[in-house]
Amino acid sequence: MTTNPTTSLPAAQWTALATALSELRAARMAPHAFSELARAQTALLEALPPRYAQVLADVLDRLESSALFSEESCSFSQSGLIDSLQTWVDKARGQIGGMAG
Repeated sequence: MTTNPTTSLPAAQWTALATALSELRAARMAPHAFSELARAQTALLEALPPRYAQVLADVLDRLESSALFSEESCSFSQSGLIDSLQTWVDKARGQIGGMAG
């Protein structure tokens, strides 16, 4: 039985998301699969300030749209979106880390 699920589950979900982002960056995970996994991290999203979920949803929507087109014909740079996701993951880590301390 876990005594403090509000900090351990979001941290575990952050780790899963960070790992999946590495897989996405290395082209070992499809954008839609990453997006599905990211949206499923509900404990993490609930532990963060509401603006985090809003920003993540926006970036994921753009990532999914970019996957429908070639890099040249899409107004969203997939590598730029992955960089934005990395920034989001880094900032979320700071938020989750602050809650645990």
